This record gives sequence, structure tokens and C-alpha cells, in this order.
Amino acid sequence: MIGHTQTNLAKSKVLIVDDDPQNIHILLEILKNDYAIVAAKNGKKALELVIQTPQPDLIVLDVMMPDMDGYALCQAIKSRSETQNIPIIFISALDRALDKVKAFDVGGIDYITKPFQREEILVRIATHIEIYHLRQRLYNQTIQLTDKNQKLLRSNQDLQVQYHQIKTTQLQLIQAEKMAFLGELMAGIVHEINNPTDFIKANIELARTYVQKLFGLIDFLLQECPSNATHIQDELEAVDLELVREDLPKLINSMDLGIDHLCEVSNSLRTFFREDRDQKVEFNLHDGIDRTLLILKHRTKSNEERQPIEIVKNYGNIPEIYCFPGQLNQVFLHLLANAIDAIDEANKGKTLPKIKADTNRITIETKMLGDEQVQVCIQDNGCGMEPEIQAQIFDQGLTTKEVSKGTRLGMAISHQIVTEKHEGTITCKSELGEGTEFIISLFIRC
Repeated sequence: MIGHTQTNLAKSKVLIVDDDPQNIHILLEILKNDYAIVAAKNGKKALELVIQTPQPDLIVLDVMMPDMDGYALCQAIKSRSETQNIPIIFISALDRALDKVKAFDVGGIDYITKPFQREEILVRIATHIEIYHLRQRLYNQTIQLTDKNQKLLRSNQDLQVQYHQIKTTQLQLIQAEKMAFLGELMAGIVHEINNPTDFIKANIELARTYVQKLFGLIDFLLQECPSNATHIQDELEAVDLELVREDLPKLINSMDLGIDHLCEVSNSLRTFFREDRDQKVEFNLHDGIDRTLLILKHRTKSNEERQPIEIVKNYGNIPEIYCFPGQLNQVFLHLLANAIDAIDEANKGKTLPKIKADTNRITIETKMLGDEQVQVCIQDNGCGMEPEIQAQIFDQGLTTKEVSKGTRLGMAISHQIVTEKHEGTITCKSELGEGTEFIISLFIRC
């Protein structure tokens, strides 16, 4: 049970408001040993005292007073934000239920009728002051907790920003190391390819010249040989000179075309994996896409599981854009390789007639987007994605492939290259069993 003796070093402050000095004196005698007492004989004075520091911990208020009765005074105190929480106990000779209800309606927390008992006054005042102090402590603790919670939220936000920065830096490092490694590797491979191809290319021209000379020499010798040299005629028929004369230049031309193709592949590898400069340069997106397709050409051919993949290029009239070509080539490589993977996945389990009947297709479309942007769309008719996968397709670590396929970072890196390095956008639209489309929008100058 709550007692009425104050144990705190500072006594709680009680404001007594009553127009009868005798009533004030009686309450003062009851409360003076336990509380710091201030008194007012009217509402105006009470309003002055209630805002003084320290504020009262409780107000004992008479109902019947001139000028401003207890109900009006209570409403005035409760209308002020700085005093609205101070508990008010009404003390009155009015004992009708209506009077008591009104006291509670205007904000009172208790109602004591006269004449009152000393112990009743002490217990009720002690109880309400204790409740008031508990509420104050609870309010202060709530403020502290709210403040701590806000600090935790800010700390969490800072950690999320730092985490995003770490992820971004990690992707940049992975991308830089990957491109540097591939650049070195390709430079070595290209060098090893170029040396023999240059040698072969130069010798093919000599070989073509020598062949023509040899045929001329053979014709001259045949003219000088006796017409009755049957053994020579037999040898010519065995060799089938006319076939050799017709076929050998074709073979040399085929070798020449093969070397040209090899040089084209070598040049594509060299430019595809080239190291980007610090500054953006003008770049033809169609060249980048074509080089990517050339590198992936072996994967688009038919195999034992599917028909060849048809590449449909709907290139629009777009200008060169300022960009980092090596990075955009990497984006095209990721998207086109994923499209091929999706088509391979879609063909699994199909019967041979079904495989032959279905056309595997990757469609690449470029066009202007307004006056300042270009758009690249890469669409396949592969297996498509579920909505849950599509929603997370650019998240780091997400993969729809087997562990042995891919680094699980391709889409995240592609998203970073487009959005952060080039201030563009990349979106994905996919329907399970129908296919997937990636749409890239890039500024011509940024």
C-alpha cells in the first residue's frame, strides 16, 4: 500500500486553490509535514503559480469560487501543454453525481466531498503524486528510448550505406581484376595468333604466285614434249591436272579467307578486352555487339541438344555514344551468354521433332530514345524466369545457374556498369516458359 510520508530529499509540491482561508488552513495543517505547500484564493492567482518553477506535482482544487470556478480553472490548466499533465483533485461540498461527473469530464483525476477525513486526503494525494511521478519517469524513459532508437536507426542506415559502398567497391575490384586478367590473357593469345597468321598471310600471296608460275611452266613443257610421249600423258591423267588447275586456286583462296577470319577474331578479342581509359570515348554500340556475337559464335551453332540459334539484328540509326567501351562489351557478353544459357535450358527434355520444329532466336534491337538517349534491347525465347527470380536478378550473389556455371556476379556487375558508370538504366522483363528481355538505356553524352 502507498504511504503518505515523503522520503525524497525534495518534497513534492502541492498547490491548494480555495477561496475560503479556513479550508486552506485545514489542508495546510494536514499536508505541511509531507509536502511543500503553495496556495491561491482565486483562479487568476492559481494560473500564475501553476507555471512557476518547479511546477506543482498536484493541485487540490475547490469547485465553488467567485469569478472562475474550479471547473473553468481546471479546463484552463488542462488547455496548456506545459501544465496539462499535472493531476488535479477536486474537493467540494457538492456531492451530486452530476457534479462529480463534470469534474472528471474537465480533466480531474479524483473527487473528494466535504467533510473529508485526514487519512483519506493523505492517502489519495500520496497515491496520485506517486502515479504522476511514475508517469513522468515513464515519459522520460520513453523519450530516452525514442532517442536511442533514432540513433540506432541512423546507425543502421549508416551501416547500410557502408555495406552498399563495400559491395560496390567489391564489384568494382572484381570487375577490374577480371578485365585486367582477361586483357593480359587476350593480349598474349592475340600476340601468339598474330605472329603465325601474319606469316601465313604473307606466304599465301607468294604461294598463289608460285602456283600460277608452275602451271605456266607445266603448259610450256607440255607444248615442248613430243606428242607421242604416251607415258607423260598417262601421268597427267593419273594426276588429273585439269582438276588440280581448277581446285588448287580455290584451296588457296579458302585458306586466305580462313586467315582473314582468324585475324578478325583476333582483332575482336584485342578490342573487346581492351583496358578502358579514365575518360569516356566515342564508341559504336553496333561494333561492340557484333564483336561480342563473334566471340560467342561457337555457342550459337547447332549441337546434339538443339538447333542453331538465329540472331536477329534490328539495328536502328543511332550515333556513337560517349562511354567506357570495354565495360559495355562486358555487359553485352553477360546478357548474350545468359540468353544462350536460357535457350539451352529451354531445349532440355524436348523430343527431336520438337527441337527441330522450334526456332531458337535472340533478337537485338537498337533505337533512339528521345533526343538524348539510345536503347538496346536483347530478347530471347528461352526458358524465362519466375517473378521471384526476376525481382532479384541484379542482386549480388543471385544465380539461376549450376554452381559450375558463371561467377554469380555477372548481372550485378552489368547493373553497376550501366547505372553507376554510365548513369543509365537496365530493366528486365521475363515470363516463365516464354523468354526474357533486357532493356538498356544510355545517354549519348553523360
